[in-house]
Amino acid sequence: MRHLGFFGLDKLAAVTMVAGLLALCACDDPSGKTNNVNNVNNVNNVNNVNNVNNINNTNNVNNVNNVNNTNNVNNGLCGAAEGQLFSADHPWNQRVDQVALDAESDDIITYLEGNHAAAWAQFRIDGPSDEPGNLYGITILRAGQATPQAFIPTDDHYSPDCDTSPVPLPAGGAIEGESGYACDNDGDCHLIVVDEAACRLYEMWRANVEEDTFFGGCLAVWDLTQVYTPSLRGECCTSADAAGLPIAATMFGPDEITAGEIRHALRFILPNANMRERIYVRPATHSTQATSGPAAAPPYGARLRLRADFDLETLNPAARVVAVALQRYGMILSDGGNLTFTALNDRFTTNTWADVGLGPQDLTSLAWTDFEVVELGERFTWDNSCNCERTPLTN
Repeated sequence: MRHLGFFGLDKLAAVTMVAGLLALCACDDPSGKTNNVNNVNNVNNVNNVNNVNNINNTNNVNNVNNVNNTNNVNNGLCGAAEGQLFSADHPWNQRVDQVALDAESDDIITYLEGNHAAAWAQFRIDGPSDEPGNLYGITILRAGQATPQAFIPTDDHYSPDCDTSPVPLPAGGAIEGESGYACDNDGDCHLIVVDEAACRLYEMWRANVEEDTFFGGCLAVWDLTQVYTPSLRGECCTSADAAGLPIAATMFGPDEITAGEIRHALRFILPNANMRERIYVRPATHSTQATSGPAAAPPYGARLRLRADFDLETLNPAARVVAVALQRYGMILSDGGNLTFTALNDRFTTNTWADVGLGPQDLTSLAWTDFEVVELGERFTWDNSCNCERTPLTN
């Protein structure tokens, strides 16, 4: 979401703190540039944002009964292994339970334990809820037969980081934090669509459909069959998440809990003040100017894992599935925000959070001292010389 002034220039990762309240802008502006709700000097957008011609949209975007999206998206699509998106070569699909610790592991954990402290600074999950029709968490849709729709780029769209390809809007779908495609609550409003036939993943920050006009912020189009290099979509390039990573690949949902195993790393977020200033490590390709943490703070892309000696029996069975994934695959710092974990909204999953018995508080017994930092590798500086160089996808 756009920031409301809590942590500077925060952007993505929807965070709904309390039912019925507007989500607390939990994310960094994916570009890390000067675009912010408190900054009237918007970044230059080389795309024409003044074209107000309505798009032709033959899909009924308000019919919540028509979404063809009843299965978990991380189910081995387009040649990937069961329970994963993209091939096994990608870092988020690789286990790290045997990877050496980083030399800074103790310092980073000590820093987090001492500084990530507030009423919301705990291992809460934004997503699980037993409320019928709840809007918590991130929604992931299947394209089905939806025809890709052109959109009008807004000031939340950055070039060349972001793509301009038409995006399928399946009938009855919704964006993050909303009941449909309209970004009424002014949150992150992530639109995430998996096109199984085309083997494409569309992830957009700040999507908004007003009547029949589709407005879009930063769009990242991912090829699910491509073996990406370590620089992913491009060095210094953002995506719909500030770290430049694919969101859907690290999301978890109730269908995975039902299956008894999560086979990928999890996405986690921190306030910008608790992230190392303008530094990122693999698998990230991007940081932001909003980060302001000291040298002991974790950088964007940092990967933490739950210690092997953590007593899993202290957790309920559903939470234990998540904890095992944290031991095997760890969690990757992907965005700026408040609640540590973000799970899938269960409106379009086969099982619900109530079915599997996982609630937002079920991992709050975890502490930073239960984690350790795996080898971070090269530290990259995100500064004025760190320019994204890529050709945006247009179709």
